[in-house]
Amino acid sequence: MLAKKRWCSNWWIHILFILMCAAILFPFLLILAVSFSNEKDVALYGYQLIPKKIDFSAYQYLFKNPDTILRAYGVTILVTVMGTVLSVVLMSMVAYPLSKRNMVFKQGITFYIFFTMLFSGGLVPTYILNTQYLHLNNTIWIYILPSLINVWHVFLLRTFFKSIPDSIGESALLDGAGEYRIFFTMILPLSKPALATVALLGALTRWNDWFTAMLYISDDKLITLQYLLQRILLNIQLLQGMSSSGNMVPGSILSMADLPSETVRMAMAIIAIGPMLLVFPFFQKYFVKGLTIGSVKG
Repeated sequence: MLAKKRWCSNWWIHILFILMCAAILFPFLLILAVSFSNEKDVALYGYQLIPKKIDFSAYQYLFKNPDTILRAYGVTILVTVMGTVLSVVLMSMVAYPLSKRNMVFKQGITFYIFFTMLFSGGLVPTYILNTQYLHLNNTIWIYILPSLINVWHVFLLRTFFKSIPDSIGESALLDGAGEYRIFFTMILPLSKPALATVALLGALTRWNDWFTAMLYISDDKLITLQYLLQRILLNIQLLQGMSSSGNMVPGSILSMADLPSETVRMAMAIIAIGPMLLVFPFFQKYFVKGLTIGSVKG
């Protein structure tokens, strides 16, 4: 009887999680289906999970100039990978000494770092600093250097480093290992959950960033994928506005229905989210553990 009750309980749990997974997957599948739909069908029948007719016009519109979008992909991947790796290394090197009890001026340095979370210089001073003093505008480094340190990630790493027993480092010191060797060969390998957590959060932030390109980049060869997609969307909206007001050149565009608006939006979402969907499974097994330890323990 007890086994039967347990089986019934597990059965309902499985049903619940299946429904939750379906609810989570449904929006993504709908976006994917609409991206392969015809614009006129979307206007007439709305969003449908199964397209009435497979149409690649949205992707053809986005990849009309493949060199441009592939270059933007390359810039975004380079910025995401380089920025994430450098950021994780630097933040861990800041967090590790702060996790030690015998660090000199530990409280003052911690407060100094924490103070930057409460107050920032603001957009205008930051723009002046990056353009007139550091001269980072129209360079790849504007995407990387200003965002190398995230204070919240530093404290998350520091909290995780505190959970590592001091005896590990002390025994290595007795064997003749230096601090750098202990840090890179012992502490970092033990900190994979925390490192994977901050790496994933940082990579997502860099991948989705379009505001930096809008502010600092005027060279089309250095724009990121997100900013390029936003510009394409703005161009479509401009064409729609001109078409609805009757300001279009005769014969240039037949009607508003010929403008791939909704389908292009969905295709843009698929293009933008694709690489992150491939990366996330590699970090997933570390993500929950690293985030939980970093947020619960003081």
